Amino acid sequence: MIMKRLFTSIITLLATLPMLSQGWPENYPGVMLQGFYWNGYADSQWLLLDKQADNLSKVFDLVWFPQSGNCGGQSMGYDDFYWFPGEGRYTTSFGTEEELRSLITTFKAKGIGIIADVVINHRKNVSNWVDFPKEVYNGVEYELKSTDICSDDDGGATKNWATKNGYTLGNAEQPSEVYSGSCEGWSGMRDLDHTSQNVQTTVKAYLHMLLEDLKYDGFRYDMVKGYPGKYTAMYNKYANPTFSVGEFWDGYAPNCIKWLDATKDENGVIQSAVFDFAFRYTVRNALRGSSSDNNNNNWKQAANMELLSAGSVMSNENYRRYAVTFVENHDTELRDANNQQDPIRKDTLAANAYLLAMPGTPCVFFKHWLAYKQEIANMIAVRKAIGITNMSSPTTIGYKKDYYAVQVTGSNNKKLLCVVGKDAATYTPNSDAWKKVISGYHYVYYVQGIEPSAISLPEITDEPKPTEAPFGGVPSFCTVNDGEICAFFEAPVTWGAISQTWAWMKNHDGKEYLGVEWPGVNATLLGKADNGNKVFKWVSTKTTAPDFIIFSGAGAQTKDLPFVNCGYYTKDGNKAIVSTGIHTINADNQSPVRIYSIDGKLMHEMPKGTSETEALNQLKHGIYIVNGRKVVK
Repeated sequence: MIMKRLFTSIITLLATLPMLSQGWPENYPGVMLQGFYWNGYADSQWLLLDKQADNLSKVFDLVWFPQSGNCGGQSMGYDDFYWFPGEGRYTTSFGTEEELRSLITTFKAKGIGIIADVVINHRKNVSNWVDFPKEVYNGVEYELKSTDICSDDDGGATKNWATKNGYTLGNAEQPSEVYSGSCEGWSGMRDLDHTSQNVQTTVKAYLHMLLEDLKYDGFRYDMVKGYPGKYTAMYNKYANPTFSVGEFWDGYAPNCIKWLDATKDENGVIQSAVFDFAFRYTVRNALRGSSSDNNNNNWKQAANMELLSAGSVMSNENYRRYAVTFVENHDTELRDANNQQDPIRKDTLAANAYLLAMPGTPCVFFKHWLAYKQEIANMIAVRKAIGITNMSSPTTIGYKKDYYAVQVTGSNNKKLLCVVGKDAATYTPNSDAWKKVISGYHYVYYVQGIEPSAISLPEITDEPKPTEAPFGGVPSFCTVNDGEICAFFEAPVTWGAISQTWAWMKNHDGKEYLGVEWPGVNATLLGKADNGNKVFKWVSTKTTAPDFIIFSGAGAQTKDLPFVNCGYYTKDGNKAIVSTGIHTINADNQSPVRIYSIDGKLMHEMPKGTSETEALNQLKHGIYIVNGRKVVK
């Protein structure tokens, strides 16, 4: 804990020094955790992370949070919509603004810094191709305009639409400082023109808010290939974060280094770190091997790569300070998922053992932490006891296909020998001075200059588990009349007091089913759920149920959802829950028993006084809706 308190003091000092933005601290001993994974909404709830603070503070110095502004529905945050706090604008799939602020306060009290995911390459529109939300923060109005969009956005499709509808766009994508040609575009949303004064002013205010109001410590910039690195330098010089790292997705280290050089300020000082994708792919390839290796490990090729200055950013002694190393993240786990070893599917512990022994600033993937908390905690404890920093020096000791042994020198001449691979357990160090401290599947750590007994390994205690989904249950005021075709929707608080419903059959549009144009008919506001979200009810006037349904409000909408009769659709708009919490109204308890299929079709109706059991006995095994309740036979 002495080292932890020392680190906290260093962070406090760094935070109080004015205008010292230099991308990433030198000789930094910390380790970062990516606090989420793709679609990991339940595991990364703000309330749940808050309860894990004790364990996390024993191990990690930084935690990277997902983008925390509201995106208008269930979202990982990369379709950014709101940038500034306000009523409901920071209520997301991970929790409310109040829960976020409480979590940041808790983490800071325990010495954990927080990295904000910053998405400024692109932004979601309100209702058409070129409009953005108008936000007022601290009495100042911020609103991006059509002239803040790159003129070649979406391959020219945006410009064609804008011209037809009387709008003007901004400048084209700027020339790349790394590749020939312009910076990358992305057709998913509108690419922002960072030459625009309005974009620059708004981004600066946004970043300042993240640091000064929400109390983040630094930024993880998403998709920095989309605009020149000089703008990252500009924004960081203004906001002055302690930490900054860019997602420059390129497996060739010299290109990442070119981007680092592009972030230099007028004094030649690099203003951001970079994720070391080359390091990640080196480890991935070592674990995957090749067809000639029968797809088994081949650490020899990893060693050969790291012996080259082009191997990774970490392997370049002039730039390793700015290398944020990792072996998996939310994107690499998803990309090319059918590939034999992308994501990493084997030797996860060996991959992390190597990651946590090497210089650079390691970033542990959340899924790996959830699966191997104690072993990863032990690796980090050894790393810190040796005094390894982002600028320490590694030395390759030996390697073959089935093992790789690398030595890293820390502070006060303490040393760590990391051996990974199938033969790690049988590898014999070249000196009796090496003493084994920890080991596991395909990895061993030896130390020199410190007794293993002097290294305190943290005890990771049991933590609260997430529920199946962040859902508080169906409110008691959600009631169903006999034979009613209806649906309930828990709307995000940002949607206000009105929610529209659009429903349709497979072979017909919504107008044929509802008799009106998009966005459909208004739902009835019933009340509030326990979490404060508004709950609406839609009732059909038809005798048949629709096949699909969409809920919309405040310029946002859910995706196309399969209709479930009497379904309660959660606030993320992702699924319907048919629950016994939805009550059926029977005035005299002598109504007919109506049984529907799970898709809302009337299957059977029994006379008054018939029991549900008697009715179900007439049907085959399956799942049915009986007077508004889900029943499994």
